Amino acid sequence: MDYIEILGLTAALFTTVANIPQAVKVIKTRSTKSLSAASYTILFIGLTLWTVYGISRNDLPVLLGNVIAAALCGIILGVKLWCKYVSGEKEESA
Repeated sequence: MDYIEILGLTAALFTTVANIPQAVKVIKTRSTKSLSAASYTILFIGLTLWTVYGISRNDLPVLLGNVIAAALCGIILGVKLWCKYVSGEKEESA
């Protein structure tokens, strides 16, 4: 493993771990009022595309970081959409 791959794995770790507090908060509180469904949808699509890119390039840091981040983002987005459309949670006013 070279220094560039270690750098990539470290970057993947930080960007993935950054999503954990939000995912835990959403799961615990079941409140997503302050979150933008559009932003999380765009982020989820981007992370999914990065995952496909990582697979196609056989790039472990890109693949690992983005597949985990996409899963966390997908959880947050799923709860957001559930709260918005099934539970009828109202958006916070700006």
